[in-house]
Amino acid sequence: MPFKSILTDLVKSVPGANGAVLADWEGESVELCCLSDDFELKVIGAHKGIILNRMKEIHARFPAGEVQEAVISTATHHIIIGTVGPDYSLVMILDRCAVVGLARQRFRNSVKLLEKEIY
Repeated sequence: MPFKSILTDLVKSVPGANGAVLADWEGESVELCCLSDDFELKVIGAHKGIILNRMKEIHARFPAGEVQEAVISTATHHIIIGTVGPDYSLVMILDRCAVVGLARQRFRNSVKLLEKEIY
């Protein structure tokens, strides 16, 4: 299953999802599915990937295991960021009214599919 198909299925399976982007270790967009502005999603993906990497570095000092994902909530959106293997990240943008639990479940399933494709 190609990356585009996995991301499209993810976005379409979660009501209120605006888009998802797979980014590499440098924050560059590898593939995306976006229902609005592609450029904005690429920028958000790059910046959230940096935040995820910093969280992983900080959290590595603690014995609780590696950071797998995080949810950032703003006044208008939820943003899920997660690792895809050691070198990639997945970022998903949701409307504030979206069901985050459902989105996280579908997000994790997509991470597994992406890891199978990449590794």
